Amino acid sequence: METLRIEILNPKAKSILKGLADLNLISMNSEKNQTDFIDLLNSLRKHSVSVPTLDEITAEVESVRRKRYED
Repeated sequence: METLRIEILNPKAKSILKGLADLNLISMNSEKNQTDFIDLLNSLRKHSVSVPTLDEITAEVESVRRKRYED
């Protein structure tokens, strides 16, 4: 798979790209969503003293799942 960044100058081009996506020939992702997510992560990390380890994340996920399935 190859990723390209395209700047759309004419709105007609966007409709052509949407048509290609509908045919499953391409997939389209908005960079805005990615930058929003990155901004969210940065803001959360700014208030954190340390980054959680993989083991800590796994333990938290298992705890939440356990609580969910007990109910």
